[in-house]
Amino acid sequence: MRFILITGLFIIWVAGQKSLAQTDPGLIDPILIRLKGRIISIADSTAVPYANVFNNRDRSGTITNSDGYFILDVLNIDSLTVTSIGFQNEVIYLPVGYMGQETLSFTMNPRSYPVNEVEVKGESPKLEMNLGTGKPVDISPELRGNAFHEKPPILAALFNPVSFWQYYLSGKEKEKREVREAMLLQRNWEMHSLNYNKEMVMKLTHTNEAEADSFMVWFNAQNILPYTATEYEVRASIKYYYEMYKNK
Repeated sequence: MRFILITGLFIIWVAGQKSLAQTDPGLIDPILIRLKGRIISIADSTAVPYANVFNNRDRSGTITNSDGYFILDVLNIDSLTVTSIGFQNEVIYLPVGYMGQETLSFTMNPRSYPVNEVEVKGESPKLEMNLGTGKPVDISPELRGNAFHEKPPILAALFNPVSFWQYYLSGKEKEKREVREAMLLQRNWEMHSLNYNKEMVMKLTHTNEAEADSFMVWFNAQNILPYTATEYEVRASIKYYYEMYKNK
């Protein structure tokens, strides 16, 4: 009876050690594997194209293709950081026992930019000196040019004090500017993702897919291209820094 009890306790101890080894990365033997993965949006399960995937251990990395797929040689204990415009940064880990047989799917959370509702009240402007109000503007106030939203000069405090102080003190004017900035931010992000991608890099640098991946990993690490860059600025930066990349 005592022998059976001791044998049972030994089996339970061995099973516990095995379970601990599977959950504690410090007890896992590092093995080099080829990770095949895909990045998708958690909101609608669509692919996240051209996302940056970095290995936190050795800072190597790659970029997902237009369908969100990527391949990267890693250790089974590595953690990866995934970044993409319009999404929150994610840190991903390989599941225990994964040896590269199948393609793993990882999710990213889209960033949300809440915009408060703006209620504008006021009275129709009174005409002075028998001058008309000019030609109506059909463009949405939030998307009008900067001239409609520039800070009034100091001299305006003397010649038009009502408008001057309304700009600085009115909460409604501040809300309108915040709405416009949020709309421009979203529009710039959408434009940026169209101008900066692997196809564009391959076209401008005359490189193949692997060479374009390597250059884009280096280029992204420089953190030199703001999301507000125009199409011309994107193309000019790619050409300029590719020459620097070749000569480094």
